[in-house]
Amino acid sequence: MSAFKNLPAAPVAPKKPVTDKRHGISRTDDYAWLRADNWQAMFKDPSILDGEIRKHLEAENAYMNAAMADTKDLQKTLFAEMRGRIKEEDSSVPMKDGAFAYGTFYVKGGEHPRYFRIPREGAVNDETIRQVLLDGDKEAEGKAYFRIAGLNHSRDHARGIWGYDDKGSEYFTLRVRDLETGEDLVDVVENTGGGGAWAPDGRSFFYTVLDENHRPSKIYRHVIGTPQSNDRLVYEEKDPGFFMSVGGSLIDDFIYIDIHDHQTSEYRIIPTSHLTADPRLVAERVTGLEYSMTEGGDVFYILTNADGAKDFKIMEAPVEAPQKENWREVVPHRPGILILSHTAYARHLVWLQRREGLPEIVVRDRQTGEEHAIAFAEEAYSLGLSGAAEYDTDVIRFSYSSMTTPSQLFDYNMATRERRLLKTQEVPSGHDPEDYVTRRVFAPATDGASVPVTLLYRKDTPLDGSAPCLLYGYGAYGITIPASFNTNCLSLVDRGFVYAIAHIRGGKDKGFQWYEDGKMAMKPNTFKDFIAAADYLNQEKFTSYAKIIAEGGSAGGMLMGAVANMAPEKFGGIIAAVPFVDVLSTMLDDTLPLTPPEWPEWGNPIESAEFYNIIASYSPYDNVAARSYPAILALGGLTDPRVTYWEPAKWVAKLREKTTGSEPVLLKTNMEAGHGGASGRFQRLEEIAFEYAFAIKVAGRM
Repeated sequence: MSAFKNLPAAPVAPKKPVTDKRHGISRTDDYAWLRADNWQAMFKDPSILDGEIRKHLEAENAYMNAAMADTKDLQKTLFAEMRGRIKEEDSSVPMKDGAFAYGTFYVKGGEHPRYFRIPREGAVNDETIRQVLLDGDKEAEGKAYFRIAGLNHSRDHARGIWGYDDKGSEYFTLRVRDLETGEDLVDVVENTGGGGAWAPDGRSFFYTVLDENHRPSKIYRHVIGTPQSNDRLVYEEKDPGFFMSVGGSLIDDFIYIDIHDHQTSEYRIIPTSHLTADPRLVAERVTGLEYSMTEGGDVFYILTNADGAKDFKIMEAPVEAPQKENWREVVPHRPGILILSHTAYARHLVWLQRREGLPEIVVRDRQTGEEHAIAFAEEAYSLGLSGAAEYDTDVIRFSYSSMTTPSQLFDYNMATRERRLLKTQEVPSGHDPEDYVTRRVFAPATDGASVPVTLLYRKDTPLDGSAPCLLYGYGAYGITIPASFNTNCLSLVDRGFVYAIAHIRGGKDKGFQWYEDGKMAMKPNTFKDFIAAADYLNQEKFTSYAKIIAEGGSAGGMLMGAVANMAPEKFGGIIAAVPFVDVLSTMLDDTLPLTPPEWPEWGNPIESAEFYNIIASYSPYDNVAARSYPAILALGGLTDPRVTYWEPAKWVAKLREKTTGSEPVLLKTNMEAGHGGASGRFQRLEEIAFEYAFAIKVAGRM
C-alpha cells in the first residue's frame, strides 16, 4: 500500500519533440526544451532563466511539497537529532607551519567555518592568542548561497588567497587578504577554479581560469596590486577533454601544472627561482599513462601505472632530468595492492594504499628503505591521510573511523612509530558504539564476482526481513565510498533501518581492475552489482525488496536511474540526488562542461557508433518505459555545472508519463544552489532530513 495518499494532480510537462540523428539512428526527445538555451549565462545570473522553464520547475517543487507535507514534523525531528550530534562550537586541531599553526572553527549556530591561526605552540582553546583570519558567516551575510573555497596563506604568512562562490555554479572569485589587518586588498580575480598557488616570495600567485563552458582552460600568474587584465598567461590547454589544476610543493621549489582526464596524465613544472619561465614538460601525455608527482629534495617521486603497473608503483627521477626515460623504480607494482596517493618528506616517503578493500598507510625510510604500515583491525574502516604542512618533519597526521567508531585524529611519528591521539569526534547527544553492529558481507554478482557491502544496524534490529534498508551506491570514476563514521545515518539506524553501502564496480574498492570492470563498455556491471547487493540483503533477510530504499547522487544518480529501469520491483523507493540520468544526450553535447573530459569514462558516442549503442542501452532517460516504478525522489540544483538541472527535470517528466504504477515521482530543484546543494552545515542537514523523511515515509516507519 502506498504511503502517499490524496495527492494533487502532478505537473505535466508539455511535449515539444526534437529529433536527433546519429550513426543512422534517429532519436526523439520530447522534453529537450527544458534545457535553457542560455545556460552558460544563467549559471552566473539565475534570474535570466526562461520563464516557462522556471514556471515548470516551481510547479514541480509545489507538487513535491504537497506530497511531503505530512513529513514536516518528522523533518524537524530528524534535523534536531542530526544537529544534536554535532558539536556546534568545534575547532579543528591546527596544523603547524613555520611560526604558526592554522585551523578552522565554528561558533554556535554558525553555518560556515572561521579560519584562524595561533602561535606554533599555542593552545587552540586560548582565545587570547587565536587570530581569526576569515569569518565565513560574516562573508556570507545577505547571500542565499555562499561557499568558501578555503584560505591559502603565503610562505611568509603575510597574506592569504581565499575564494568564494555565491551562485552555486562553481565559478569562484579570488580575493587576497592581509593576514595582519584582516583587510582584503584591491585584487579581485574572477571565474577561477577556486584556489591559487603562491610563489615563495608572496608577491604573486598562479590560478586556473574557467572558460565560458566551465572548463579549466588557462593558467595565469597574478602579481599583487595589479588588475586581472594584466595577468600573464602561463599555459593554455587546447584539448577540452582534459582537466587542469595548478599547485605548489612542500619545499616551494616548483609550481606544478597537473593536466589529466580519467586515464591519461601530463605534468608541467615551473621552477620558483624563475617564475616567468615556460612550463617544462615532465612526461608527455600518452593515452592510458597516468602519473602524479611529489618533490623530495633532489628527486621527484612519481606515482604511475607505467609499464603495465595496473595498481601503480612509485618511481624516482632527478629534479634536473625528470623525463620518463630517467624514472627508476622505488616501490614495485604489487598486483592487488592499489597505491592511491603519495607524499615525500625530508626523511620519509609515505603513501596510502588499499589492500583487500581496506586502506593502509605505509611509511618508508628514504635512507634505509625500511617500510612499515599503519593499519587497524576492524572488519571495515576508513583512513584519511592529512600528512603535514612542512617538509622537514617526522610527524604526519591521519584520521581513523568506522561505521561505529567516531572519527579519531592522530599525530604519528614516522621515526619512533608512536601515535598520539589528538582528538576524538564528540557526539553531544551521546553515542555508544556497543549499541551498533558493523559488518562487511559479500554479495555474489551475476558473473561470479563478490561485491563488498558494508552494513550498520543496531544490535536489537531484527534480521528477519522486516527491517527497512537504505542501500547507498556510487560506482564511478574509481571513487571508493569509505566505511566511515556518519552521525546522520544514525537517525535511520535508530529507527530500525539497516544502513548499507554497496562497494560496486566502477570504484576502486577492490583495486584498479574493479574500476575498469565498471567503466566504458563494462559500465552495466555497476548496475548489476547494485542489484546483486539488493538480492543478497533480501535473501539473507537483512531486509526485503519492498523495504529497500536505494540512494545515490551524481554518477550514483545514474545508477539509481538504471536500476529503476532494470529491476523496479526490487526497491520500495529511490532517492536520486543531482542524478546524471540523461547520459546519451549529455555525452553527445560537447559544449557542456564535463562532456569531453568524461569520454574516457563513458565512451564518445559522437565518434563511435559502438559507444552510442552501449550508452543508449543503459542511459536511464532513454530507457524509461511502461513499467511500474517505485516511489522516486529526484533532487537537482538550478546552477549545477556538473549535472545540469534539466537532467532530473526531463527524467521526472518522462517517468511520470510512462509509469504504470501508482507511486509518485517527485522533483525537488534547489533554485539557489548547484551540485553540492546548500552550502551551510545546518542548511545541508535540512536537505538530508528531507531525504531521510522520504525514506522513512516510503518504509512505513512514520
